[in-house]
Amino acid sequence: MGLGGGPVVSAASSPATALLFPGQGSQKVGMGRALHEADAGARALFEEADAVLGYPLSKICFEGPETELTSTANAQPAILTVSIAALGFLRARIAVAVAPLAVAGHSLGEYSALVATGALRFADAVRLVHLRGKFMQEAVPAGVGAMAAILGLGADEVAAVCREVAGAEVVSPANLNGGGQVVIAGHKAAVERACVAAKARGAKRAVSLAVSAPFHCALMQPAADRLAAELERVEIAAPDVPVVTNVDAAPNQDPTRVRELLTRQVTAPVRWEESVERLGSMGVTRAIEVGAGNVLAGLVRRIAPTIAVGSASDPDAILALAANAGEDRPNA
Repeated sequence: MGLGGGPVVSAASSPATALLFPGQGSQKVGMGRALHEADAGARALFEEADAVLGYPLSKICFEGPETELTSTANAQPAILTVSIAALGFLRARIAVAVAPLAVAGHSLGEYSALVATGALRFADAVRLVHLRGKFMQEAVPAGVGAMAAILGLGADEVAAVCREVAGAEVVSPANLNGGGQVVIAGHKAAVERACVAAKARGAKRAVSLAVSAPFHCALMQPAADRLAAELERVEIAAPDVPVVTNVDAAPNQDPTRVRELLTRQVTAPVRWEESVERLGSMGVTRAIEVGAGNVLAGLVRRIAPTIAVGSASDPDAILALAANAGEDRPNA
């Protein structure tokens, strides 16, 4: 938990809350600096991350350069560290954040969710996601793979398009983000064919993404195999609240399933729309995105507009949430 002090808002009359943790793509040079300056707990976390990795991750977060921060092996531990630093500051001010109804994370964010629930130790998670990013980057040679966002076409239709155009190559849904957005991944030529076919089927847009590897598809199997070996080396405890997982969009508190779920996650699509819907069916009425950016907050608004959503990205945002704690309404 953060050590910054300040009033803790009681959870007695608070709505049923889920904490959400962002994934890769949310990174921005300067993230975490304000938390580091405001909170002794955050400073300790950044120091621990630097020590675990053996290089100054904190300096890359605060100062860049952007090319270093966006490197997959740096971006993943950076985003996780900022999320857990923000979580500590949030928990010191809003009691419901200490014991939410459930948690979920988008791809990399599932590791942050597991740290938040006590299933993974922070130091282990930082090391794992650094290696996860390295393994993903090394799984496919540069230029071989690609990702693209298909907008305005249903997930089933996108999956059908991928099957039709794949041929001997790989292309498949990677992120089922909701709100009419499905990200696909695979061999570059197959992704390009799928984009053309999706537009012919009525997709509003097909946008190539500037990514370093084709995440969450079968081409990532070498990364999944290497990560599985690393996961065997860490202790995993039972999450103290349910973690709605990417792989099956269902709540999990069984520690014996965590390694398998995290391994499968590397090659399986992120079922984010279903995850948010599951949170709603569990009774969640408020969600707080904890960490850099507000991408997940925007997706939640489109998927489940009845869930009030806020962002806990820095001290000012967290203090604003604390001032409005207990309100159960979507942000404007």
